[in-house]
Amino acid sequence: MLSAKTADLSQFLKHQHLCQSLTMQEIDTLLQYVEHQGFTKNEVIADIGALGETLYFVVKGEVALIYDSPDGEQKEVGRMVEGELMGEMSFFDRQPRSARLVSKSDETEVLALTRAHYKRLRVEHSYIAVNLLEHAIVSLDHLFRRLSKDYADCSTYLFGLKK
Repeated sequence: MLSAKTADLSQFLKHQHLCQSLTMQEIDTLLQYVEHQGFTKNEVIADIGALGETLYFVVKGEVALIYDSPDGEQKEVGRMVEGELMGEMSFFDRQPRSARLVSKSDETEVLALTRAHYKRLRVEHSYIAVNLLEHAIVSLDHLFRRLSKDYADCSTYLFGLKK
């Protein structure tokens, strides 16, 4: 029997892109592999330099991506909101994290998938793992497109339109 929190998470995930092609039973299976975590405002979820051993999915709240600039300032380079995946670059390429993930809401909730659980999921429920991987690819594509547009806009502003 599902707990009330698990039932709420199942209903939430049912409406997310990540789980669009999954059955409710498969969503409930996915929930057996993730850990539900809560954070308060300004709490660090994952830090710069740490190896990405966990992949996160925002359930509630907002998370800022913070970059430490060479001049020592912390700069917010993006925000992740409900329904978005984060930490996928470091998780899949096994390189140190390039941004700090910081909760920006009083009650931020995430689902955390560790590398060990992901490896088990790949073997035991490959269809679910493929859906997760495809979602990560789409998430990275959105990030790349956003950054490309921002770069193009900045270049146009700085150097003007070239004809």
